[in-house]
Amino acid sequence: MSKQNILDLIGRESALFEHDIKAHHSELTTIVASSKFLVLGGAGTIGQAVTKEIFKRHPKKLHIVDISENNLVELVRDIRSSFGYINGDFKTFALDIGSVAYDAFIASDGSYDYVLNLSALKHVRSEEDAFTIMRMIDVNIFNTEKTIQQSITNGVKKYFCVSTDKATNPINMMGASKRIMELFLMQNSKKIAISTARFANVAFSDGSLLHSFEQRIKKQQPIVAPNDIKRYFITPKESGELCLLSCIFGENNDIFFPKLTKNLNLISFADIAKNYITALGYIPFLCDNENEARQLAKTLPQSGKWPYLLSTTDTTGEKETEAFFTKQDALDLNRFNGLGVIKNGVEIDNADKLNKFSETIKEFKAKKSWTKENITQVFQNTLPNFNHSETGHYLDHKM
Repeated sequence: MSKQNILDLIGRESALFEHDIKAHHSELTTIVASSKFLVLGGAGTIGQAVTKEIFKRHPKKLHIVDISENNLVELVRDIRSSFGYINGDFKTFALDIGSVAYDAFIASDGSYDYVLNLSALKHVRSEEDAFTIMRMIDVNIFNTEKTIQQSITNGVKKYFCVSTDKATNPINMMGASKRIMELFLMQNSKKIAISTARFANVAFSDGSLLHSFEQRIKKQQPIVAPNDIKRYFITPKESGELCLLSCIFGENNDIFFPKLTKNLNLISFADIAKNYITALGYIPFLCDNENEARQLAKTLPQSGKWPYLLSTTDTTGEKETEAFFTKQDALDLNRFNGLGVIKNGVEIDNADKLNKFSETIKEFKAKKSWTKENITQVFQNTLPNFNHSETGHYLDHKM
């Protein structure tokens, strides 16, 4: 889907960061062209966007690591078809960041100026399963901690790790895991320069609700959306630009976020669903229940209509709206046109709290026994403001 089509669907007229990219074009190009990059989780939607932003500025070295072999193959095909080739060292590696094979890879060639970590378990859909939550902790927190320590050992200039708006006053496990990750980042910023970014939903990113719209149409199935949830949306390209700007220009402990301007508005999933169906040339047809929607999907498209279903949100961990910062955060809203920056001091010391968190999780693993309630309690001990919203309903129970 084209950039303009995505903007139309999410109710925007123009891109968010064009002014900042143009204003810093020369410096950005010079820095990238003289630097060596490692992108972790580089074959996901955000990782691919970041990789393209780096690649087209001709870095000296660009290594991409991702657990998905298929996505890496498509990334390379996409880059070759869009940009061609560079003189720098460009390679991809299908590796699990938590594995010994990854550690051996870093031991063999850990020479980078910038490490960007885009790997994450990001779905609130995973809230129900205590075992998946443990993997979320491994991916979002412990893999981050490990790769920071490796970066410190190898003399990396800057470490960037993507966060999420859900880390702001978190109510779900994913947001809490990312907020704890931010605390680990701040703790390590005494030894290496670190910056991060919180941003909105990335429109049509892999696994997202908007991405599911595309899949439902391909499979001639009904589109389903919540009727009471609004979100801020950015395009995949904007996610790549935001991460690169934070990586290159972020000062130690900075958290970048999209500035809330008239060009970035909350929009409901319900409105996007209707916009999407209309953009494909169909008339949206609102159904009363799942059975009706499934049945009508077999016949309605032939008459120029597409069935969709709206539901009220009652699932665990969902907020009606998200935020990028709290009232207590110190903000810099003047440095960039489309970006705001949360300024964090490096004097924050959470070492005891984070050590206790790590030790408790390791004890669970050693016993090979834990519950969601166990992990929730550990999160609450680490984040006093973690107000977990548990309803007993989960997205896997819905169409």
